[in-house]
Amino acid sequence: MATAAVRTIGSSLSKNLRELRVHLCQTSAASGGARDFVEQHYVSLKKSNPDFPILIRECSGVQARVWARYGFGKEKSVSVDNMSADQVAKALETLVQSKP
Repeated sequence: MATAAVRTIGSSLSKNLRELRVHLCQTSAASGGARDFVEQHYVSLKKSNPDFPILIRECSGVQARVWARYGFGKEKSVSVDNMSADQVAKALETLVQSKP
């Protein structure tokens, strides 16, 4: 399912967003889904959007969260704590399709 969501997002990242950030903890179980998502799908997202900034931020003890920055500095975020990689992909898809 996550693969289908990543394909759906494809090159539309740069159409709606200016930047994508994923905050996660390197060791916590709550960030496991976010880590899995990054390991499985970062490369394909980056290949589809080579000039688009996709930032992975790791910090011990931080809550797993996906941040989307839109035009004019508007930002939205979604907590992805305790989610699977598929759920993280769905959350990302929602952020990409939403308007600020």
